[in-house]
Amino acid sequence: MNLLLSIFGAVAQGLTWTTFALGVFITFRILDIADLTCEGSFALGGSISAVLVVAFGCNPYLSLIVSLFAGMAAGLVTGLLHTKLKIPAILSGILTMFGLYSINLKIMGQPNTSLIGQPTIISLIKDKLPAAAELGIRDYTLQTGVVFVVGLIFSVATIALFYWFFGTEIGCCIRATGNNETMVRAQGVNTNLTKIIGLAIGNGFIALSGALVTQTQGYADVSMGQGSIVIGLASIVLGEVLFFKAKNFAVKMTAIMCGSILYRIIISLILRLGFDTNDMKLFTAIVVAMALSIPNFMGKKRVSVRKEVHK
Repeated sequence: MNLLLSIFGAVAQGLTWTTFALGVFITFRILDIADLTCEGSFALGGSISAVLVVAFGCNPYLSLIVSLFAGMAAGLVTGLLHTKLKIPAILSGILTMFGLYSINLKIMGQPNTSLIGQPTIISLIKDKLPAAAELGIRDYTLQTGVVFVVGLIFSVATIALFYWFFGTEIGCCIRATGNNETMVRAQGVNTNLTKIIGLAIGNGFIALSGALVTQTQGYADVSMGQGSIVIGLASIVLGEVLFFKAKNFAVKMTAIMCGSILYRIIISLILRLGFDTNDMKLFTAIVVAMALSIPNFMGKKRVSVRKEVHK
């Protein structure tokens, strides 16, 4: 039972991180840019959401929207550094990420902000439900169930929104920019604009995920985005391995959601085996490396099978 509850908690946590992985997917896969802004914009979303709720008594739902637009502003800065100042994309992201660390400290006025005793989207929903004792379950189970439902709603809504947007004219131009920028520019499309829009949207939803994670875990920390790019990449790669034949855009994004869940389950199982929590980044690196190598092995195997058939 404890194992099942642990897995259920991992699934719920994976769903809250799905929006983050989808934001990374826009920059990393669609635009083909290794954007490190995400580590700063994720913490930016969490910091703004926490401060708005704690210091200003803002509605938790409204704080998510503000975090979304703040993340878009961060992506806009990276896009302008890259397109207008001609700074390489990866360096533009690093510069914005470094700047956001100080900005996040200024926003919170301290390294972290607790939401204990403050209203969050999770507590607001729980207040409308019967008490855990009335339902015959533990409070942790009810809490996890609410997080699961909220994460699932945000994940499905984000996938649906992205599927619609990237089917529009500007969305198709953004996708084409990542595939072949020279060809798109030859068709008269302003690729600088498509890059800026793509970076803004990606980091906006990354910040939204940061705000969502902050409200589910109960605190915001200035370093909460540190190493998050690897978590996003792990979710993307694991999803691509699970759905390696996926061609439909919606299926690809659904695969990322499954990859985010699978990553959290793997980490949860590793922790249950008694490994040190300080080794999590090492295990994440190993998981990503293994997931990245699987398609290559599968490709070599298919090639060898074809050779045997021809013989």
